[in-house]
Amino acid sequence: MSGSVKPEADLEIMTFNEVQLLFAEKRMSLSTLRTGIVVFAFPLSVLSVFIATSKSYEVREVLHWLVPLVLLNVELTALGIYLITRVVLRIRHYDRMLDKLGRKNNKVAELLG
Repeated sequence: MSGSVKPEADLEIMTFNEVQLLFAEKRMSLSTLRTGIVVFAFPLSVLSVFIATSKSYEVREVLHWLVPLVLLNVELTALGIYLITRVVLRIRHYDRMLDKLGRKNNKVAELLG
């Protein structure tokens, strides 16, 4: 029995692997959150530039460019809101799972603070 691992140690290793996986998923969600914020902010900056330069053109002359731009900006804003909302829900889910693991294992609770 010298080469085998105790069942308690095996369970502890598995628990720490679960914690590592949850932290990796949370890190991935945070990078998606960053992407969602950028996608949400981009249309605002484009419209700001468009409004700032509005004195140099007539709206009726550029309407064929303005309508698709506004539609694209609305779609990007909706995508940004969707990504941010989804990520916040996922992060809350990962935090609940980490709390559950912390309640099961004292060493995990110590690590999580």
